Amino acid sequence: MSHPHPELALPPALRDGAVRVVALGGLGEVGRNMAVIEHAGQLLVIDCGVLFPDDHHPGIDLILPDFSYIEDRLDDVQAIVLTHGHEDHIGAVPYLLRLKRDIPLVGSQLTLALIEAKLKEHRIQPYTYGVKEGMRETFGVFDCDFVAVNHSIPDALAVMVRTPGGSILHTGDFKMDQLPLDGRLTDLRAFARLGEEGVDLFMTDSTNAEVPGFTTPEREISAAIDKVFRDAQRRIIVACFSSHVHRVQQVLDAADRAGRKVAMVGRSMIRNMGIAADLGYLNVPDRILVDVKKLADYPDDKVVLICTGSQGEPMAALSRMANQDHRIDVGQGDTVLMASSLIPGNENAVYRVINGLMRLGADVVHKGNAKVHVSGHASAGELLYCYNIVKPANVMPVHGEWRHLVANGDLAMATGVPAANVVLAEDGVVVDLHEGQARIVGAVPCGYVYVDGSNVGENSEEILKDRRILRDEGFISVIVVIDAQTGKIAAGPEITARGFAEDAEIFEQVRPKIEQALADATANGSKDAYELQQVIRRAIGGWVGGKIRRRPMIIPVVIEA
Repeated sequence: MSHPHPELALPPALRDGAVRVVALGGLGEVGRNMAVIEHAGQLLVIDCGVLFPDDHHPGIDLILPDFSYIEDRLDDVQAIVLTHGHEDHIGAVPYLLRLKRDIPLVGSQLTLALIEAKLKEHRIQPYTYGVKEGMRETFGVFDCDFVAVNHSIPDALAVMVRTPGGSILHTGDFKMDQLPLDGRLTDLRAFARLGEEGVDLFMTDSTNAEVPGFTTPEREISAAIDKVFRDAQRRIIVACFSSHVHRVQQVLDAADRAGRKVAMVGRSMIRNMGIAADLGYLNVPDRILVDVKKLADYPDDKVVLICTGSQGEPMAALSRMANQDHRIDVGQGDTVLMASSLIPGNENAVYRVINGLMRLGADVVHKGNAKVHVSGHASAGELLYCYNIVKPANVMPVHGEWRHLVANGDLAMATGVPAANVVLAEDGVVVDLHEGQARIVGAVPCGYVYVDGSNVGENSEEILKDRRILRDEGFISVIVVIDAQTGKIAAGPEITARGFAEDAEIFEQVRPKIEQALADATANGSKDAYELQQVIRRAIGGWVGGKIRRRPMIIPVVIEA
């Protein structure tokens, strides 16, 4: 996908005094968040995250934003502002810094610590600039005011970006938990102050815009977690995001009350929780942590494991346990607590893991059958509060699938924002803010960039299409040796098929059809190997489609002898 909006032309040059906003990810999807703000020839990037692949992307490890829009203008980038430390907001930073390593990274203490650890694995030493709520800093022409917001990771920030051409308030991911575990509230007083000053464009988190009311406070699920610990007969295995500090804190506290030891499983979990503990964001009870290798020293009813894999990621610890491909053998009487919500697109993978664990005899507790997780995003009631407090001139919903963006736009209009001032855009769509009015003015190339092992950006949709065909439809190769002098078949056709339930003998039925098609083609003067390969492809493709109702990948090989 090189141009997601063919109905839109490339944008005109930015008018004097205007501000341009281009999302390179995060609009029309949950993940890959990245927005580029431009004014007076300078650029400011807000977030730079990854999207995790689904079943439609076989063999892909990560999906990055398309950097081509700014690739030739990296010297104009004044800073990358990171709103918080989740992978869908920071995971692509190493790939952007490969292009220019000295772009300043701006973020809170925990956010920068998490990205620095990640960059260390990529052997990149970043230039970082720490900020916290209440600070106001200038990066080129961009005057940035940082505001505390509550989310499912500590130290999240919203950012007010002021330029001579207008002001933009970007919430990042947030909710309005009135009883946060760390006592850090979303600063609605700051939102109100900024609203009084005047917000020309409000870019708001849309993930829960369809959910009525208010997001449940984190504290309310502690009782449900305690119940899981009381009822569990053997080991407890907790799966959550490796950056969900609040949830890990609740599990540590529950384990301490239950007299259980805790082992963390998975490199990212161990790394991130170590960082959070060192910086004081995670309070680890004395002597509660043990090495996973020493679990055998403790009775099963005194053990808790915290691991990754709550989204069904195939290589994560929980998936490998479900597949019996991990040092931890899940068995009868174990309790698995999946302490996260489903990211859209991951449903099938998650249910496969749940079914696999239950088949092994585990009791699986998840959001569908117990109140063991709450969202980190503002529901409709909270968004309405924000619109009424900020009173923005224009609104651009961000972070969500199209249905989420539409629902968020409807909420904005319900509070009095004119429909003409609610901008619904997707990745690559260019929005200009000029003289107080936000308008779509065009679109730029903005496709998926795939990470496949050590390859970045080399996989195309064609390659993925081939992989999907191989996975879903099977594979047939046909080898024929042609006499170069007479054009007649000297050997073959030799047919090899993979991925078919039918016996190999069934392909004997198509052999005469291939022979006849080749005879007709050579009789008509076709002797070129490529032309004869296409004859074979059409002959066997038509037969397989009609006989077996499949459209496999067909590899014809013609050898001249």
